[in-house]
Order: sequence, then structure tokens, then C-alpha cells
Amino acid sequence: MANDASTVFDLVILGGGSGGYAAALRASQLGLDVALIEKNKLGGTCLHNGCIPTKALLHAGEIADQAREAAQFGVKASFEGIDIAGVHKYKDEVVSGLYKGLQGLVASRKVTYIEGEGRLSSPTSVDVNGQRVQGRHVLLATGSVPKSLPGLNIDGNRIISSDHALVLDRVPKSAVVLGGGVIGVEFASAWKSFGTDVTVVEGLKHLVPVEDENSSKLLERAFRKRGIKFNLGTFFDKAEYTEDGVRVTLADGKTFEAEVLLVAIGRGPVSQGLGYEEQGVAMDRGYVLVDEYMQTNVPTVSAVGDLVPTLQLAHVGFAEGILVAERLAGLKTVPIDYDGVPRVTYCHPEVASVGITEAKAKEIYGADKVVALKYNLAGNGKSKILKTAGEIKLVQVKDGAVVGVHMVGDRMGEQVGEAQLIYNWEALPAEVAQLIHAHPTQNEALGEAHLALAGKPLHSHD
Repeated sequence: MANDASTVFDLVILGGGSGGYAAALRASQLGLDVALIEKNKLGGTCLHNGCIPTKALLHAGEIADQAREAAQFGVKASFEGIDIAGVHKYKDEVVSGLYKGLQGLVASRKVTYIEGEGRLSSPTSVDVNGQRVQGRHVLLATGSVPKSLPGLNIDGNRIISSDHALVLDRVPKSAVVLGGGVIGVEFASAWKSFGTDVTVVEGLKHLVPVEDENSSKLLERAFRKRGIKFNLGTFFDKAEYTEDGVRVTLADGKTFEAEVLLVAIGRGPVSQGLGYEEQGVAMDRGYVLVDEYMQTNVPTVSAVGDLVPTLQLAHVGFAEGILVAERLAGLKTVPIDYDGVPRVTYCHPEVASVGITEAKAKEIYGADKVVALKYNLAGNGKSKILKTAGEIKLVQVKDGAVVGVHMVGDRMGEQVGEAQLIYNWEALPAEVAQLIHAHPTQNEALGEAHLALAGKPLHSHD
């Protein structure tokens, strides 16, 4: 292995996804000399196989639904079907534009970008393309891939992962979605809008099981209304090919047949065969273990993003990457409060939250110290105009701050920005109630909910 000893970077980053490129951009901005190594495309899962393309599919589905439902708004329109090639063209143009912009951004910050498959070769070096790239510090950011189950053969045709679903050349007539978490319900929602007969199979007792139970129940009600079927509380047993599709059998013997089976049971870390364990990096079930400052047990090695056992969200990767860059540059850093990270599931209707659930709050503070309030979007003018149903639920420590905001309804992801300020600044309901929210907006519903919690409801019953 050739060793280019003439260059020792301040930071060598293995992986150019959300966490890796955020660290590269911030570290370079702070005057560090940075090398960024990526084997595929800059931008990683989020840009090419996750956040961006899936939301493009969901928006295309939203347009299809609007065409079908135009008459209820007094608009004459007809829905003639999905041009899947056209949908992919639109999706790919969105991704391509962002990809070019990101490439330009990395180049403008004078980050040394190396395309190739890297491997940690020492606590201060990464081997790539027959060269050894040396650094004073190494950041591992190799991301994740879709998970599967033992005995489940993902073939890319009948049994597919989310990667395959994003490039599927047809709209399936029917689909079983294995997994009712974020990935599963988003694809179920998009496919239903495209005209697919969808059944979601979730082993736990609710869809989006990590959300507040009230949000899960509201989503389940909305999915029933949309005709999206789901089976909860029984785990998967096996899948087998039929003459023209797939048969899924659950642990209780119940079976479902469909043209395709989407395996959406989450994503696992990419860490095998990359030299991590050989260099003494502590790991657990494939995840790299880090402290609250994203440092591993090896002093010169840090790790961020889906590779570590924190929330698998692009914006979490951004924050973790920035934290590492600032720590290495000598700035004062503050650990991330993961409860304070906004979470959005972009199905129809959207599910958005920040803070802790009511159940968790009762566990921490005691049931008698927790107050919960629900504000129905039926009382919100803009939601009425949009014909969306849902609720905003606030969880408060009695006589104290709001510790959880849980929202279900169209466009609720756009309201989570204020919600995260409320949680992270430990706002009291009366303080939020003092703020004037524009009318008519859906954002106003957040203000109304806090007015009600502060004991002075306006457009809601006390």
C-alpha cells in the first residue's frame, strides 16, 4: 500500500452521506484540511435512496389524489392514471439538481474528494484506491442499508427493498408492506395514491410504533378511510412465490397474497469488512459505539449517522457531523438532545413530533404530574380549507414546560419547526399562548392548542 506521507489531513472522513458531508463542510469552514472518501455518490442514502426521492414519490401521489378529488373543490379535472416513467423523470430531476449543487458546494469549500471504497487501516488512516490517506483524526460515516430477515430472499422483483421500490418500472396492482414504521407507511401511502391495493403487516400493536399512541391511532383511522389495509400485532413467518406474485404467512398462520412484497423493517449499519474491529473500535450488533460527543473508544476515531445507534434521520446526521467538526476545531460543543430532534413521517396524513410521548412522560414524571391536551384540526380554518383531519396533542409537565408535541394531519411536517423551539426552549404554555400566530394558517393550530392548555381557549371548547 503506497503511503502519500506528504499530506496529513486534519480530518479524513469515510462516507459522503448526510453526516460525512456535513462534517466535511463545517470542518473546512473552520479551517481544517479535510479529505472526504465516498464509494458511491456524494449525498448518500438521504439524497439518492431515501428522504429526497421518497418524498418526490409521495408528492406525485398527492397530485394524483388531488386530481381524483378535484370535484369537491369545484374544479373539473380527471385522473387518467400514473405515468411511472414520468414520475421517475420528475424524481430524478429533483435528485440530480440537489446532487450537482452538493458537488459544487464541496468543491467550493476545497474539500479533497476521493471516490473509491475506503477501509480503516489504522486509527489515523484510511486505505482507498491503492493509497493510504493519513489524518490526525478519522470520522466513520458509512451509513446504512435496508435490513432483511433470515430466509427472506430480496430478489429485486417480487420481494423488494426500499431501494428497489424507488426505481420500480411499474405501479404494482397489489403489495404487502412488511413493516409499519416510517419507511413502510410512506411507501404504502404513495402506492395507494398511485392505485395499488396495499396491506401493511406490522408485528407490534400499532403503525409508527415509536410515536405517541394517539398519533398511531389517528394514522390507522386515516389509513382505514383511505382503504389501506393493515394487520397489527402478529409477526412475519415466511414468504413464498406464487404463480404471479408472493404469499406472505404470519406467525398465526394468516396469509396475504400480492404482486410484490416490500421489506421495510428498517435499516442496518454498513460496518462489515471495513477494518473497524481490527483497529479496536468498539461495536455492538454492527453499530459503532460512541459517547455523547460522537467519539469512539479510539481517541482519534469518531463516528456519526446511521452507523451509530442514534435516530436514523438525515438531520441527525447533519447535527452529529457538525458537532464532530466543531469539537475537532476546538469550539465548545453541546451534546445532542435526541428527544429534541423533530421527527416527520411523510405519509398522507403526515405524522410529526418532537419531545417525548405521554407514556414516556408519565414514566419519568409520574402519571399525576403529566397533563395532555388534544386540539382537533376541525377547529382550524386552513385545515378545513385543505379538507384535512387530525390533531395536535401537547404533553406538559403539570405547571411546567411542554415536553411533547405530537401532530397528525396534512402538512404537519411544516409545523414541527415551531414545535421543536417550544420543546427545546422549555416553553410554558402561557408563553406560547402570548405569541400571535397568523390567521388562517395551520401553524395557528399550535397557538390555539397552547391557548387551550394555558386555560384560555379561543376556537376550541374548554
